Amino acid sequence: MTLARFAFPCPIVFGAGARHQVASHLRDAGVRRPLIVTDRGLAALPVLAQFQALLDGLDVAVYAGVHGNPSASQVMAGAQAFKDHGADAVIGLGGGASLDVAKVVGLMATHPGDIIEYAWDHPQVRPIERDLPYFVALPTTSGTGSEVGRSSVVSENESHHKRVIFSPRILARTVFADPELTLGLPAAVTAATGMDALTHNIESYLSPAYHPLCDGIALEGTRIGAAALERAVHQPQDLQARSDMMMSSMMGAIAFQKDLGAVHSCAHALGAVCDMHHGLANALMIDTVMAWNHESAPAKFDELAHVCRISGGGAQFVAWLRQLKRSIGITGTLASHGVGPQHLQRLVDIATADGCHQTNPRPCTRADFERLFQAAM
Repeated sequence: MTLARFAFPCPIVFGAGARHQVASHLRDAGVRRPLIVTDRGLAALPVLAQFQALLDGLDVAVYAGVHGNPSASQVMAGAQAFKDHGADAVIGLGGGASLDVAKVVGLMATHPGDIIEYAWDHPQVRPIERDLPYFVALPTTSGTGSEVGRSSVVSENESHHKRVIFSPRILARTVFADPELTLGLPAAVTAATGMDALTHNIESYLSPAYHPLCDGIALEGTRIGAAALERAVHQPQDLQARSDMMMSSMMGAIAFQKDLGAVHSCAHALGAVCDMHHGLANALMIDTVMAWNHESAPAKFDELAHVCRISGGGAQFVAWLRQLKRSIGITGTLASHGVGPQHLQRLVDIATADGCHQTNPRPCTRADFERLFQAAM
């Protein structure tokens, strides 16, 4: 595979071996002392040391304090690591959590206050008043597409509520999307992150908001991901499948500037209440929510079925989702993943307050969320 270069929504170097371009790119940009922001799990694997070895001529430090759903305290600790190193740039290396933290470490290293005060809906939201340190992103999973996003999702430390920091200023200067970095992903992580990518594409397309550009991206992202996910799970060294999932992931993240839907409102609640992996939460809810949504957008379901090569049209789309989940090893209900009746009311509270369902194709009330969670249990 040869490297492809394009600029949408930011400069992207895509293809096997793209990581080898990082050192020269940073040196050309005048960077000398980058901080790698990554997660605890990745830091314990050879991939981090191997990547560091490629950064010749740079004085590199590592912050590996990201774990679980990214939190405000992780961001603030990363900002302190940036200052302690005297860093002049951030390299985000990892999955969605690492990249979400990496995007705003430079913000908090150069601006006052706490990261939650920069969330778009904070009552006294702080402005981003100056340019941020140079930032590049290298995804190691294919799910969130955070590498191409201009938002960072960070949880409050105590409540675990997810807050969104949104600004074009936190967009990566360049993304190095190297599918070789995903070859070592375990099957379960490949499956969960892959379902996250598909959910982004599907929900974006189904959103009633007007954005034909995103509709086109979402449909093609769905087509690519639907054809590649099983191969990526069951043939983990299939570089083409890994490449296709990385592309589907980025396309989903680009498309969802159109907004998402009720699956994500449910997933955000499951992350806050049960600390559930975001991709798994989407996977456990998507067929239940889509079965409920079908009557509100039958023509769009037919189009989704068409790009996924499902015979029988949109009426079979939910059955296909359930079969896909089984084939990649995502089984069981919310209950089998530790979610019980004792969690229900808080799940409903958070999902109802979440903004994603405002662009669900079918209006979703508190009572609807209660029924959807109960159906998924």
